[in-house]
Amino acid sequence: MSSAVQLSLPTCAFESSSLIHSGRLRSRRQIFCNQTDFRGGENDEKNGVDCGRGHSQRRVILVEKYGNSAVKKYCLDDNLQLQTFLDEQTSSTSKGFEGSQFSETRLSWLPDVIKDFILPSGFPESVSDDYLQYMILQFPTNVTGWICHTLVTSSLLKAVGIGSFSGTTAAASAAAIRWVSKDGIGAVGRLFIGGRFGNLFDDDPKQWRMYADFIGSGGSIFDLATPLYPSYFLPLASLGNLTKAVARGLKDPSFRVIQSHFAISGNLGEIAAKEEVWEVVAQLLGLALGILILDTPGLVNSHSVLSLTWLSMRLLHLWFRYQSLAVLHFNTINLKRARILVRAHILHNKVPGTVDCNSQENILVWERFTRPSIIFGVSLEEMMGGERSSSTVMKLLKLYANEKYILMLNSQGKDLKVFVSFKVGASSMSVLRSIWQTYWLDKHWDSTEGVVDQLARSLSEMEDKFNDFMQLLEGGGWDTHQLSLKVPNNVLIDFC
Repeated sequence: MSSAVQLSLPTCAFESSSLIHSGRLRSRRQIFCNQTDFRGGENDEKNGVDCGRGHSQRRVILVEKYGNSAVKKYCLDDNLQLQTFLDEQTSSTSKGFEGSQFSETRLSWLPDVIKDFILPSGFPESVSDDYLQYMILQFPTNVTGWICHTLVTSSLLKAVGIGSFSGTTAAASAAAIRWVSKDGIGAVGRLFIGGRFGNLFDDDPKQWRMYADFIGSGGSIFDLATPLYPSYFLPLASLGNLTKAVARGLKDPSFRVIQSHFAISGNLGEIAAKEEVWEVVAQLLGLALGILILDTPGLVNSHSVLSLTWLSMRLLHLWFRYQSLAVLHFNTINLKRARILVRAHILHNKVPGTVDCNSQENILVWERFTRPSIIFGVSLEEMMGGERSSSTVMKLLKLYANEKYILMLNSQGKDLKVFVSFKVGASSMSVLRSIWQTYWLDKHWDSTEGVVDQLARSLSEMEDKFNDFMQLLEGGGWDTHQLSLKVPNNVLIDFC
């Protein structure tokens, strides 16, 4: 598809366009900037879009790429017409499947939205070669296991008296169907969490492990309500299972990251086995104490007393959970710890060690509530807001020519609001550099000075001091080779 507008040089053309995101077109406004040194030819073919050089010579102006491999290219022809070309086709090689013939043959028929839901980010490069074969064989293994679970449940219910007086197994089977349906509804929660939020747990396992307990507590409330409304047992129990399944979907992957943190000698299997020992001993002790509490006279007959006892135990449980997570000392740098480290370097020219930094980390706070506010992965038009000056845009492009990101800020409010757009090839180090620049601007911001001038000064300061910051990190025991700072891939800027 194409469209054309008349313009003169130098210029900056804004256009509302439909972008492909996750297999669907989504409205997003973009900014397209003219650069006279771009050339066509091989770069046009490399980016997967033909600018149609049949009758007139066209120069590529700007390329924008999206997470599902869609590409939009803007070309300037001899008549100064800006034409847009959108390539909606995605190929398996662009998604990284060329490294695995098995992946290509088995999953080429799946839509990208399904692949993103069931496979890790960066597949297949981000996993070992045998990952997909294992998961495909594991799937029927789990299916047959749950079939057995369903059949056995019927026998267990009959053994405890359900259907035993009817002379048939119909009552037990009906009860089993209701019980298993409750489990199935709960499993939907785990499916949603694993597919939609699977890329979050590596970055902040402490936060998500704590949130899992909060959500699980909410699920238990539905279970407590079943004696009060026995006719609504199935919906209440299903909601409880659904909520607790969501909690489990957050808990399990988060705890696996924590276990990996413990296994500094590569002994992850032994760490997991010994953790199981601790958990089983605690389970047996908790069950014994729970039985003693239930044997307390008057407790069983009073639902309010039972609920208050549960509430007190649950609050104590949450407090212990928070304390256990607070003692963890990760040496990896995620977004929260990066903010703490950068702020210390900007203010005091030093960085805290792993113990001090982890103790300062707020487990519960959401990123959106931290200051200064940083929004990663925005388009250039979103970054510029109402500013449509071509000179400002060209200054920004020139200013960040040596960086893999472009940073702009909004200082109209009380606090600075920073927008960061990433270029193709940006890495975790690009994210860390943008955070350093943000905190320098936050400290030295002068409302009377021009924005571009202060951006230029902040980049100059970062050029002088960022290497010192990295040396201090290495000296403090931080892992600077594998940063837990992900580059959003929903929109990336590319120049031909």
